Amino acid sequence: MQDIDLRQQLIAHARSLTALGLTQGTSGNLCARVGDAMLVTPSGVAYEALTPASLALMPLDGEGAFTGPLKPSSEWRFHLDILRARPDVGAVVHAHSTYATVLSILRRPIKAVHYMIAAFGGPEIACTDYAPFGTQELSELVIEGLGQRHGVLLGNHGMIATGANLDEAMHRAVELETLARQSYLAGLAGTPVLLPDDEIMRCVERFKSYGPKVQDGEA
Repeated sequence: MQDIDLRQQLIAHARSLTALGLTQGTSGNLCARVGDAMLVTPSGVAYEALTPASLALMPLDGEGAFTGPLKPSSEWRFHLDILRARPDVGAVVHAHSTYATVLSILRRPIKAVHYMIAAFGGPEIACTDYAPFGTQELSELVIEGLGQRHGVLLGNHGMIATGANLDEAMHRAVELETLARQSYLAGLAGTPVLLPDDEIMRCVERFKSYGPKVQDGEA
């Protein structure tokens, strides 16, 4: 397997979903772009039991075709369609984290209660209508709800976070659940004061230069 390092990284992040309290049992799934294909976690397998060989490899131009000993996650469709629609996305994390799922049950988008929502590209994380898991209908709702943002809530279901790579997608998954918790609890305490759109968009620009960067001429 030429992509062994990526397979091991995907498994490590899958296992951290449970450790971080973002999912339970065999719920949730992850994918990562690899050339003109994607690696995706298999259907109904506990993360602790995953091995590099057990991940499914699916061509992006296919319609469910895969190689590997186990069939891909039942949610492979929206993973595939996100990577097709968004060349900037290299990894997708889907989880049934508690507060994000609560808001999805309420059909309540996450508003700009905290400036960290800028990490998702704008002042709101949308919530889609409900559609059965694994269906084309759900995938279409996901693509529409996600737009050019990096996170979306799935009605009565859970959440999705995207990133250029697995590290970024996982970081956003954790942040999305944090924002969902803050939004829900602030709503219980009173009426949240929302930050204006222009402030969030300024933060979006500032985040582009946030964190460690490799300077020209440096290895």
